[in-house]
Amino acid sequence: MKKPIPMIDVLILFILSFLLITKGADWFVESAVSISTKSGIPKVVIGATIVSFATTAPEFTVSAYAAYLGQTDMTVGNAVGSAICNTGLILGAVISLKAIQVTDDSFLQRGLFMLVSGIILLVTSLDGNISRFDGLVMLLFFAGFLYFNYRSQPAIFDRSVQCEDEECGSMKKDVMYFLAGSIFVVVGSRILIYSGTEIAYWLGIPEMIIALTLVAFGTSLPELITAVSATLKNHQDLTIGNIFGANTMDIVLILGFSSQLTNLPIGAQSLRYDFPVMLVVMVAIIVFGLTKRRFDRWEGFLILCFYLAYVAGLFILYS
Repeated sequence: MKKPIPMIDVLILFILSFLLITKGADWFVESAVSISTKSGIPKVVIGATIVSFATTAPEFTVSAYAAYLGQTDMTVGNAVGSAICNTGLILGAVISLKAIQVTDDSFLQRGLFMLVSGIILLVTSLDGNISRFDGLVMLLFFAGFLYFNYRSQPAIFDRSVQCEDEECGSMKKDVMYFLAGSIFVVVGSRILIYSGTEIAYWLGIPEMIIALTLVAFGTSLPELITAVSATLKNHQDLTIGNIFGANTMDIVLILGFSSQLTNLPIGAQSLRYDFPVMLVVMVAIIVFGLTKRRFDRWEGFLILCFYLAYVAGLFILYS
């Protein structure tokens, strides 16, 4: 029988996880921006690929491990809940605090990649499960997303672009900080998930709601800290690119890979409630970004309120 962990120890771990995530996120935001500047790669590309890989590592680890253990509700709930949290809570909160100008010419294309990934999830789930074949379709779409990001920056393929020895050495330092920050974020998130889940079980919250809310929030903390840090430092392109890239990865990469480990059953709640909410917030963020080429604070507040209403609906309708 599992020996219960003292609640005071769980609370200490919970606080420690926040400290690790905060410091780690600060390191890899700064190093990612530095790499972008020195390599000539736009911050939005860095945000949509490298930073998104780092920030979605907790979601990937949790969902894949849950699929391996056969806990498919945790797998699907964490991935979908994280996508909803990224857009509704994180972007909503960041925009409500500070208006963001849309300066990236590929904003619409990146937004459509995110939206289409959600549509693929909905369509492949209509039969009540995500099979290995469905997962392969998702992974192929993800490969196309990566290809788009790399081809959107010709400098990546320009072999004539070289850096001086001093600059290369400086970039190696940036890479080291990026990797160290990523490790801090992943470890901190894992501790947060463990301690947070223990607290939730102690309070008697159902597992599916835990996956969609607490676990999703815990694994999305890197995106939250990264978004706040990047926005306060006026790197808004990094914020938007990271959220769009993270959402795409949450759906087609994580669920596509997890479905190769086991078949993923999809419940009525996901089809009738969670998936539609996810698509609505994705459409909203794209439309708001295209109007006047900026996100106004009231739009962020509206998205944030919609997310809070979604969470309230979970407890009212499905707890």
